[in-house]
Order: sequence, then C-alpha cells, then structure tokens
Amino acid sequence: MNCYNTHKLDCGLRIIQLESNSNVVYCGYAIKAGARNERLTGKDERTEEGLAHFCEHMTFKGTEKLSSLKIINSLESVGGELNAYTAKEETVYYAAILNKYFDRAVEVLSDMVFNSVYPQTEIDKEVEVVCDEIESYNDSPAELIYDEFENELFHSQDLGHNVLGTPETVRGFTTEDCKRFTGRLYRPDNAVFYVLGSVDFNKLVKRLERIFASASVTCNATEALTYAKPVRIENGVGGKTKSVDHGTHQQHIMTGTAIQQDIERWRIPLFLVNNMLGGPSMNSRLNIALREKRGLVYSVESVLTTYTDTLVWTVYFGCDHSDSARCRRLTMSELRRLARTPLSKSRLEAAKRQIKGQIALIAQNKENYAIDMAKQYLHYNKLKDNQRLLDKIDSVTSEEIHCMMNTVLNTDRLFTLVFKGGF
Repeated sequence: MNCYNTHKLDCGLRIIQLESNSNVVYCGYAIKAGARNERLTGKDERTEEGLAHFCEHMTFKGTEKLSSLKIINSLESVGGELNAYTAKEETVYYAAILNKYFDRAVEVLSDMVFNSVYPQTEIDKEVEVVCDEIESYNDSPAELIYDEFENELFHSQDLGHNVLGTPETVRGFTTEDCKRFTGRLYRPDNAVFYVLGSVDFNKLVKRLERIFASASVTCNATEALTYAKPVRIENGVGGKTKSVDHGTHQQHIMTGTAIQQDIERWRIPLFLVNNMLGGPSMNSRLNIALREKRGLVYSVESVLTTYTDTLVWTVYFGCDHSDSARCRRLTMSELRRLARTPLSKSRLEAAKRQIKGQIALIAQNKENYAIDMAKQYLHYNKLKDNQRLLDKIDSVTSEEIHCMMNTVLNTDRLFTLVFKGGF
C-alpha cells in the first residue's frame, strides 16, 4: 500500500506527499488551468485561445523578487530541473532536486507560480518563441492530427481547441491578459502541491502555511473561480470521414470516438482493449496486422485519453496513399473481430498479464508517477493506487469486453480524419 500524507491549508491549497527513500525529490504545483479553461471570446470579444500555454511560458520570466535568470539558475545551479507543461485540463510546474535543496524548490515554485509579473518586454520576446513552437507543431502532422481530431469531435467547445493557440492570437497577448487569466485560475484553492520523496511532511505543511500567510505569495483573485463547461459530443460526427489537404508525402489517418456515458463502467475494459489493439508493445494486434505481417506502416498506435467528463479513444497510422484503403480495412477488421468473437479465457489472461507488467515498469519513472499522482488528486481528490488499478483489471470479464466492442467501439459510430498529401 502506498504511504501518502495529505493536508489542506486554510487558503484551500491541497498538499500530497508519497514517501520514497530516494535522495531525489519530485515536486511541483498542478493547477486546474488548461486550454479548456480559456474563454474563446472574452468581455472585450478577444479570444484567450492559447493563453494558458502562453502564461506557462511567461511564469518563468520573473517575479518581484526573482529575475528570469535567477529562476532558471535557482535549481539548475545545484543539478536540479525545473520545467512545466500545459494540457487541456491543467498546467503543471514540476521540479526534480536533491532533497537537501528541497526547501529552495518550494520557495522558487511558490514565488514564480503565484507572484509572476508577466513583463511586457519579456512577452514581446516570448511571443516569437511560442509562434515558432506553433509552426513546428504545424509541420508535424503525426502530432497535429490529434488536436484536429478532437476539434472535430468537440467542435466550437472549450475541450476541442488547440492548446498552443494560433500566431494571430498569441501575438495579441499582453501583461493584462496574463494577469487576468492567472488571477482567475492560479489560486491555492484551485491547485495541488505534490511531493514524491523523503521530506518531513509536517515541516512542509508549516512552510507552505507560512508562505501563503505572508506577503511572499499574493493570491489576488481578480474574478471568481471559473470552471470548465461540460463537454458535448458533436452530433453527426460518428460514422463519417473527413479529408483535409495537408501536402504531406504520406496520408495520416486517425479513427476513433468520444465516450461520455457510463465512463466508469467502460474505462478499465477500454484501457485493456486499447493496449491489446495498439499499445506500446510490438505484439499489439494492429502492429502485427499492419506492420509485421504486411509492412504497410512504420508505426500504428491506439491511444486512450481520459478527461474529467469524457474518454477519447483513437487509432493513428501514417502510410502511403496507395495503401490507405487497405490499412483502414485491416484496422476495422481487427475491431470487428473483437466485437464478433468474445476473448477466450487464455487470451484475456495474457492481455491482463501484459498490461500489469507494463504498469509495474511505468511506475519506475518516478517523475511521471508523481505528476500522475498530482493530477489524480487535483481532478478527483483521489490517491493514486496501482494495486487498486490492478484489481480492477483482474475483474474485467470477456463478456464486458464483448459488450463494449459492440456498443462503445462499434465501427458504425467511429469518426475518421484523413490528412491527404499533395503527391
């Protein structure tokens, strides 16, 4: 059983620690401030699209106490790491540091997350950095297709739009925009401070109490805390195919669906089936069918993305134009095979054995485990427990999978997006 410590400060900040005997500590802030929380049209009719990600960049650019250079050097000068990422439902600032420098990490993270000043001179420089990031992303159809696919599923909704925004929206951001967004969402009652490592939890609680009770961290909420709107699955998308010209050498193809009803019922069976069909192992059904047996693709993968109120399941591959129809038929054939014939006991047990081994290996990446722990506590107020997950996997039956394949992953309700090339 994992040994967790948790506490909630009077200001609303939740603190979670998973003990570890390593001399390296993984820690940070997870905040419910993702692309989904952006206002696509604000009071002044200007969109915030891309602002969550832009604020993540700008949070490193200085506070009243620390310059951007001091923030960069604060942990890296002693061999530590400091970084961040923005997703659709959260922004996470994370650090890895020797435990003797842990107090320094807590102070720096708290100051930069809650005290950044977002100077316009730094914004003017960072705008072009982010625009280059956007263009680099646009040049990677294998990555871009994931966002475009979700935009089709959740058209004109907060969950659908691109995390990075566009060059046009980014070039319009100002200090006031950053302060408005972070003032609305970068708040202790909308965040979790997490630790995976050997630290004194009581001392940590007292340190954070002192930080949030003093002027060293300001929590100036400019507006009431806003929550993401419930998602709606776009009507009429299921069963259709959309083709978009992208001028690429290959065709890039994604097929999948979003699930909004009975999420808890289908989550674990779908997690298991996803791994069987196109998980990371070379013996996945789609890799065997498309690559190993026929050499039609370099890679094929299926991905299950979990949001707080929906699941998105996709299959992606890139192939020559002349092979696209065949690859799509083979993909549908594998899905229909699972829908037509229930898994035998031996095949089901083999699938469970494989995914449980993968979970054990993944857990050895402590930084990723710490971030997953933080996200689960942030969104669901639950403690990450791999044993509980393994027990749920063991409870999945062949009948459940068969039922799911004929309802949730019925091929008639799948949507397909194709990036066509110009050759």
